Amino acid sequence: MTADRRLVEDFVDVMYRRKDVGAAFDTYVAADYVQHNPGLADGRDAAREPLVAMFADPGFAPEVVRLLVDGDLCAVHLRIVRDGRPVAAVVDLYRWDGEQVVEHWDVIQPWPATSATDHPMF
Repeated sequence: MTADRRLVEDFVDVMYRRKDVGAAFDTYVAADYVQHNPGLADGRDAAREPLVAMFADPGFAPEVVRLLVDGDLCAVHLRIVRDGRPVAAVVDLYRWDGEQVVEHWDVIQPWPATSATDHPMF
């Protein structure tokens, strides 16, 4: 495993599997972090608090399905579960500068009630 992959794996473990957003942000996110999700403000401190609240909800469970690392970019493909039921498929895309996340984008696809195909979401 490369050093870049190990760093990303550690971040993903703290952020998504342990749901310790505060520690993930304090350790891995740059103070001048750029947030491309229009619902969150720029900067580590501004983005941290709404995410801490979301991840603290006992019914919220992000499940890491795939993790891709390519140079300074990583993509985390997630199944978002609320109260035991899937509600969305999400891809969080991060850009790293050295050992810190400096930029974030996300793509959120609501879980469909029906599907035109029999292909699963994951």
